[in-house]
This record gives sequence, structure tokens and C-alpha cells, in this order.
Amino acid sequence: MRLFARITLPLAGLNFVNQASRTMIATLGPLLALEFALSASELGLLAAMFFAAYAAAQLPVGLAIDLWGARRVQTVLALVSGLGFLLCGLAAGPFWLAFGRVVTGIGISAGLIAMLKVNTQWYPRDRVAGMTGLGVLFGSLGSIAATLPVAWLVPVIGWRGIFGVLAGLSCLVSLWIWVSVPERGPGAPPPPRRAFGAEVAEFGRIFRHPTFLRFAPSVALLSAMNFTYQGLWAGPWLRDVGGQDQAARAALLFCYAAGLMLGSVGTGQAASLLQRRGAHPMLVPWLAMAGIIAVQLLLIAHPWGNPAALGAIWFLFALFGAAGPAGYAAIGQRFAPELTGRVATAINVAMLGLVFLLQNAIGWILDLWPRLADGGWDPAGYGWALAMTVALQSLAAGWMIRGRG
Repeated sequence: MRLFARITLPLAGLNFVNQASRTMIATLGPLLALEFALSASELGLLAAMFFAAYAAAQLPVGLAIDLWGARRVQTVLALVSGLGFLLCGLAAGPFWLAFGRVVTGIGISAGLIAMLKVNTQWYPRDRVAGMTGLGVLFGSLGSIAATLPVAWLVPVIGWRGIFGVLAGLSCLVSLWIWVSVPERGPGAPPPPRRAFGAEVAEFGRIFRHPTFLRFAPSVALLSAMNFTYQGLWAGPWLRDVGGQDQAARAALLFCYAAGLMLGSVGTGQAASLLQRRGAHPMLVPWLAMAGIIAVQLLLIAHPWGNPAALGAIWFLFALFGAAGPAGYAAIGQRFAPELTGRVATAINVAMLGLVFLLQNAIGWILDLWPRLADGGWDPAGYGWALAMTVALQSLAAGWMIRGRG
């Protein structure tokens, strides 16, 4: 574990900031919608701007990590995320809040990719998914911090103060990465000195690879579900469909974050264990895809209002969605180690593009019904939104089953 503490944990620190940033909007979203008089589609767009910037940065940061290493890239990006949080905290209106979210999205864009890159360099192949899962577990603590603790702190320091705390934390993480993480793995040669255009062209080979074409859509959509709901729509769903007040929503989002934590470490460790015993590296992600579809069907079929039942079902939603990084590791094993960063960012581009579309699409669907008297949205709209994502995941699963690679 000494190696984990030195190599993986500092990089997971930026994932902590990332998870806190995403979950915090789900916690504060209903309050921001009322304060700035935002419609469902406008709130969805505000959240989606973060993921649009996140997606736009993926290919450049993946290439940068492959060429210059996770230590240098993440040290700079952590400072960029701190600037984004500062802009959010000082925002005078929705435009500047959205701009701050864009800067933040760029700053935290390489969290998972950097961990995968370093873990691939320092650990045996059959331990990469497990150690990455442990890193994601630490990052998931940010989701915990952004639920009940944020709800408790908002009356004390306000939502602007919350952004200020995250800005300071980003700067501390930047220093931690620079001091602790080595330049490259043991025995790893410096990056090959090829023309920059040749390095960029490797993305074309990745996107055309049969393994990528077969598995990436399902893996990307699996991770996108957690980003979409934890990042925004779980909070409004719990208010409008679950009938929960602000305190209860924060507690239930805590259950969601706990499911993400357990799923991150559990699915990663299970994938590594099963792979060592000869199972397909994608077995755990396959099971998780089936599980999250089943959970969505339960949410559609029954108007859950009991807090214990709600906590259990959203816990399972997050647990199954947390298997995405195990799928990233499985796909990455089919490529050369020097392409690890670019493979992960190629999947992330697809995933974050889906998040941008889904967060907006759910807002558009909800706006088809008249706004409720308390400022919420009609529960019927949420059912149709879940039906849309079930259909998309079913299509992606069918493509994966029929594909080759």
C-alpha cells in the first residue's frame, strides 16, 4: 500500500475534487434553479457545460499525459480547476457561473486517465482494475463530502463559500501531486520522439480498432449514467418524484455516494480477481450494465416514496454505474502501454458527449410538462426520461453482443 499512497492516491485527490464538484450541483441544483429562475432545460444546460468542457479537453489531455506524464499535466490542471471554482464563487449571474463550470471541467478532465496511465506503468496487468478501483473509491469520498456536509455548510458559509473551499483544496492537491508522483514508471523509457502529427494520428487507429468499436459505446453509456444523475438529475428526481425535502435529499444522495464508493472498489477488485481466474475482463461491466437497466425499470414501474427504499435503489444505481472504470481498464489492455492515456480519453470523449446530450435531453423532456406550483417538474417526465436511457443502453448492449473485437 506504500506504492498506492505514493503513486495513485495523490492523483485520486483530483478525482475527489471532481466528484465533489459534480455531486454538489445535484445537492445545490434546486436552490440555484430558484435563485437564478432557471428552467429545467437551463439548469440542464448549466450542468452540461461542465461536461462539454470536460469532453473537449479529453483528447488533448490524453495526448499530453502520454507525452509529458501524469505528474506535470495534473499539477497544472489542478490549478486550473481551482481557478474555475473561484470564478463560480464570485459569479454574479448564470453566465459567469456557467463559465466557471467550463473552466472547472477543463481542470478536472484528466483525473481517471492519469490514474489509469500511472497504474498501468507501476502495477501488473491483472491488478490495474483493482488499484484503479481503490483510487476511484478515494475519489468517491468527494461525493460523500458534497451531500450532507454541503447541506450542513450552506447555511453557514453559503454556496459561494463552498466553491471557495474547493478552490483552496484544488491548490493543495496540485502541490501534493508535484511532490509525490514520479515522472514515469520503473524502467519506462522516455516518450518516443515522433512528429506531433504522428502522435495525434494514433487517435484514428484507436477509434477504428474493433475492440473499441465493440465495447466503448456500452462502457461509455454505463459511466454516463452516473455522471448524468449524480451530476444533476438525482436531486430533482428525489424532490419531484420521491417527495423528499432538502435534508432528506442530501441524506439520500449520501446513499448514492456510498453506492458509488462501494461499487468503485468492489467492481474493480472483482474484475481483477475474475481476470486472474481466467474470466473475460469485461465480465463485471457486462453484469453491471444489466443491473443498472433493471434498476431504471424499477424506478419507472413504481412511485417510490419510502426513504429506505429510495436509499437502497439509488445505492444500487450508483453501485452498478461505478463499474465503468473496470471497462476502461479492460479496453485499455488491448492496446500498447504508450497509448493508455489516449485510449482512456477516447472512451471519455464518447462518455462525456453522452452526458452532455443526456443532461440536456432530460431537461427538454421535463419541460414538455407544465412547471409545478412549488417550482418542480412533473413526475411523468422523469419516467419518460428513464425510458429513454433504458432504450439507449439496450441498443448499446445489443451492439456489443453482436460485435467482434
